[in-house]
Amino acid sequence: MDSQFSKLSVITVVYNAVHLIEGTIQSVIRQDYPNIEYIVIDGHSNDGTLSILEKYADKIDILVSEPDKGLYDAMNKGLDKATGEYVWFMNAGDWIHDAKTVSRIFQSASGSDIYYGECMFVDGKRNHLGLRSKKTPHHLPEELTWQNMARGMVVSHQSFIVRKKIISHYIGNNLCADIDWVIKALKNADKITNTQLILSEFLIGGLSKQRHRESLGNRYSVLKNHFGLIPNIFNHMFIVLRAVYYKIKG
Repeated sequence: MDSQFSKLSVITVVYNAVHLIEGTIQSVIRQDYPNIEYIVIDGHSNDGTLSILEKYADKIDILVSEPDKGLYDAMNKGLDKATGEYVWFMNAGDWIHDAKTVSRIFQSASGSDIYYGECMFVDGKRNHLGLRSKKTPHHLPEELTWQNMARGMVVSHQSFIVRKKIISHYIGNNLCADIDWVIKALKNADKITNTQLILSEFLIGGLSKQRHRESLGNRYSVLKNHFGLIPNIFNHMFIVLRAVYYKIKG
């Protein structure tokens, strides 16, 4: 099937984000691409988020609002509901970059298993802070492989579109389940396309940032499983030294 016309399931996970969710929804429904399935998984919000979702009920193909066991449990629910050939997570606070982004993604190449690109960092007022790869030591590779992930996440989850049949559920009880999921997808992919586009806008200050110490241990565990104990020890020594360098550099 020509991916230019493939069905894309965009999945938004949200919980008590009344001030963030509308912008995310609008970034999805303004797309000029004609074959998007929009899925919203809400964790039974009680702050007014549901009122916003109901406002856009005619634009949301599947809406689930019920308690969950956390972020990745909710994302797994989204995967189970998705019927598109491709899936793309755009969670509350994150935006698809502009109205033509999805069309341009599928115009960049035909039949890829994975499409990826850049991510723009934004603050709470949606001010652009710069591209992710320019703001962190994790530079986006020109040709992305799973081996590129040995020292951490080099591609933003929000700028990573995957053929659904090559991926599985996120692992539980791990703040870095997204790294594990991306690595597994890359291992299973035959064709990976760098779109050379800015695909998303990422609102800084997410869950792993808020629970930084725990996320470091989770990342170590994930990377050890994929790259082995000894290589992972050396890679994390490099990560620590790199972090110290960037802290000193400011």
